[in-house]
Amino acid sequence: MVSVQRACHNRLLAALPPADFARLQPYLMTVPLRLGEVLMAPGTPIRHVLFVEDGILSVIATASDDRQIEMALIGREGLVGLPVLMSTDRSVHEGRVQASGYAWSLEADAMREILGTSPDLHAFLLRYAYSLTVQIAGTALANTRYKVDQRLARWLLMCHDRTTGDELPTTHRFLSLMLGINRPGLTTALSVFEQAGMIRTEPGTITIIDRAAVLAKAGACYGRLEDEYERLIEGRLAE
Repeated sequence: MVSVQRACHNRLLAALPPADFARLQPYLMTVPLRLGEVLMAPGTPIRHVLFVEDGILSVIATASDDRQIEMALIGREGLVGLPVLMSTDRSVHEGRVQASGYAWSLEADAMREILGTSPDLHAFLLRYAYSLTVQIAGTALANTRYKVDQRLARWLLMCHDRTTGDELPTTHRFLSLMLGINRPGLTTALSVFEQAGMIRTEPGTITIIDRAAVLAKAGACYGRLEDEYERLIEGRLAE
């Protein structure tokens, strides 16, 4: 059991006390995450909770006129299916695979039963849920108070944090939708980044070349969320 936990790339599973991981482990199954797959549909009962091992999901808000924007990113630092932790069985938002990979999956009913026997595990996972609300607030702040280039830099850094290697699978169309930026504005911003040697763009892929330069471009738009995650989950920063 310990060797299985040590092999986990998911940071929540890796950070669990061995006794709590042992509660989950008999129910965990690996499942693929396929590009574009919707794993959490608005208004649909959540059947499984997914601890992402590799890949990225976008949490997407949709208005009544079908306009959409990305609220949050979930990768190996998190899980999909937070409503299950909060005594409800569905979300009003969509969870869509943005970068393919795989995850540990367990049935939502099994998760509810386990949480009922382990208040400490429940509290730990709710700390992650809080960190996701911090990310969502940061996205709202970025979308309303920061320039397009800073928002783009923040998004690139957040995807880079959740990806093995420097290649980020995405398209201009999807990125434009997720950031709420029109295509011409996004194309201009990407061109500026590329000309500055920060990134390289190819069909379906953006490659990070100079992370330090992207970080400088993001400025205050990036960083606080990451510090809060470390404090809540890893306990690496002072209380």
